Amino acid sequence: MATRSPAGTRAAALIGAALGAVAARAAYAAFRRRPPLGDEKTADEYWTRVNHRGEPVTLLEGPAFVAGTAAAVALTPGLPLRARAAALLAGAGSGVLGAYDDVTGTSSSKGFKGHLAALARGEVTSGAVKILGIGAAGLAGAALTPRPPSSPAVRAVDTLVDGALVAGAANLANLFDLRPGRAIKAGALAGAPLLAASLARPGGPRSRQTAALTGVTFVAAAALLAGFLGERAMLGDAGANALGALLGLAATARLGRTGRLVALGAVAALTAASEKVSFTKVIAGNPVLNRIDMLGRRPPLSPAGTARPSA
Repeated sequence: MATRSPAGTRAAALIGAALGAVAARAAYAAFRRRPPLGDEKTADEYWTRVNHRGEPVTLLEGPAFVAGTAAAVALTPGLPLRARAAALLAGAGSGVLGAYDDVTGTSSSKGFKGHLAALARGEVTSGAVKILGIGAAGLAGAALTPRPPSSPAVRAVDTLVDGALVAGAANLANLFDLRPGRAIKAGALAGAPLLAASLARPGGPRSRQTAALTGVTFVAAAALLAGFLGERAMLGDAGANALGALLGLAATARLGRTGRLVALGAVAALTAASEKVSFTKVIAGNPVLNRIDMLGRRPPLSPAGTARPSA
């Protein structure tokens, strides 16, 4: 039975974080021995990609993150059943759809706009399947998230806004996954205030849900971070979509209606901007953002293709 005490909220965050770290590492070790698709001879065809340096990296840490966070959410004590189901639908559902795109996707259509344009032409791309599927998973998670009593009309509007925020955050996190650790750092910057607010004013199912989801997400990602920063692995669509969806769901549980609308507007604006502007160029051109982006990473490549010391 869920407790409303402040101690219960802090315990949910701490236990969820510990479970997330252990489960993510265990899942990665298991997937390295037996990949979720393919065998020891064919796994590279499904789970190896070439990064921005032209070096091979594994995508297996993405599914490991998805499996680890799902296990942690299922096992973390003190969460209402509806909150668990919401997180599993939104987080694991987005991760599975991301993995589908990782494995089957092509580069013929790119970006949110590109996939929807292909769909309008009658071409069903893996990206379009993922976009529509994550939208459905976000709505399902939003519908299950515990809320104060309200009229059916208000509840319907809240569900649509929250579902859009979860799905939009899942997509946005993937747009940041272009350099090692960037999506995780962006998620930490966005989610840390949610965790801090939940721990500062704990109590109640919404605070517990936010504290548990952010704790699970941050520490599961941190447990795998060395592989990302060392450029041996990448989140891929599976890990990035799950990361964004879980943080989006945490935001829907913690923020009031105005805060959720502001967050949705920010996500929509950044997503629209990504169609016209390179996030990588913007980050590289800002000293503060670039320093955060390079934290823990290998030195960047010079125009000649060799590593140069970072500033």
